Formats: sequence, C-alpha cells, structure tokens
Amino acid sequence: MSPIPPIDRRQLIQYGGAFLGTSLMATVLGNQIVSNPKVQAQTINQTPQELLNQLMEGNGRFSEQRRLKANQDFNRLTEVAQGQNPFAAILSCADSRVPPEIIFDQGLGDLFICRIAGNVATPQEVGSLEFGTLVLGAKVLMVLGHQGCGAVKAAMDGGELPGQIGSVIKKIDIGSVTDDNSNAASVTMATKANVEHQMAVLKQSSVLSELMAEEKLTIVGAYYNLGSGIVTLL
Repeated sequence: MSPIPPIDRRQLIQYGGAFLGTSLMATVLGNQIVSNPKVQAQTINQTPQELLNQLMEGNGRFSEQRRLKANQDFNRLTEVAQGQNPFAAILSCADSRVPPEIIFDQGLGDLFICRIAGNVATPQEVGSLEFGTLVLGAKVLMVLGHQGCGAVKAAMDGGELPGQIGSVIKKIDIGSVTDDNSNAASVTMATKANVEHQMAVLKQSSVLSELMAEEKLTIVGAYYNLGSGIVTLL
C-alpha cells in the first residue's frame, strides 16, 4: 500500500467539513499548535451559551466602571506563553475606540480577535476565525458593530475612495437603509444590518457551520454604544 500523501492545510480550510469531520481537521491543523491544558481546563466543560454570558458579564463590569482586570498580570503573561485557548473570537471594527479586551474586561489569551474596518468578513478574516474556533477552541464568535461607524457611513455615502479603502467598503451591506449618513438613527440601522450580513457570511463557512451543528460554537451579533460602553446583543 502506498503511503498517504501529506494533507495540505490550505485545502483543508478550503474544503472544510465536506470530507473531514471537525475533530480530525482540528487535530491535523493543530498538530503544531501548543495548547495549554491549564488554560483549556478553565473553559472545556462550559457551553457556548455559558461563555457568551461570561463575555457579556465582562462588558457589564466595564460599562459600570467595576472592571476586574483579570488575566492581565505577569503570571498570566507567562501562563499563556506556553499555549493559547481563547474562549471567544470577535470580528470587530478596527475603530480605535472599540478595543475588545477592554470593553469586555478580559485579559491575555482570553479573546481571539480579528479587527478590520466595518467588521467585514473577508476570506482572510473568515479563515482566521475558522482557525480561532476549530483549532484554538473558541466557542463564541461575535460580530461586533458600533455606534458612529465611519466605514458604514462611507458605504452609505457611496462614491469612489482612494487606495484599497474601497475594497473594504464594498463588502459592507447596509440592508435597505437609504437615508443620508448624517442621520444617526439611519447609521445605527445600517450598522446593525451590516452585522447581520457579516454573520450570514460567516455561517456560509463549512467549518463554522459544522461547529455550530455540533453545538461547539455559537455565532452572535452585537452593537457597541461608544457613549455608554454597553454592548447589546442583536
């Protein structure tokens, strides 16, 4: 019998669960990724819903100015240097006013974050989030939009944009919103519509959809209020 040829990682991600179950895929993809049993044990028996609650409780602490700032000391630094097992993944806007670790009161190694203007699910972002969930074990995947998003306003405005900015803006979907972007309520509606659209894009991933079917992952949308610091699930 001839030896089995090595499996190309890019092909695995491309074809997802069509040929391999997520457990085997995670093993193959993660065979060179160091997990930290101590860190993993903190969440391994928790459900996606329980971990989502944990994430939202952190935002409650932040918005009420009672942050614990857990997992931010030198001991945590050395602990996660041995391997990572984030409990949640976040597709967030690159806006400097929306730092996920801070607004969810989390620390080193807790969150796997992809940040891009307009929190758009490009192929690269989807691939990264597949890795963060399938291989690293994040059980919550949140698409996080926010108040006054400049990228959403640009999508509402239309027109040509310089450089590669337009390549990002064209991936934003504002739904049926047509009002001028100076209308705050319309911008909010467009932002939430875009979050829903990006969630739909993520759910087209065979990797993510299989994790959801196995109840190993939940995908949620959320909206962050810049003034209050409150994250609301959509």
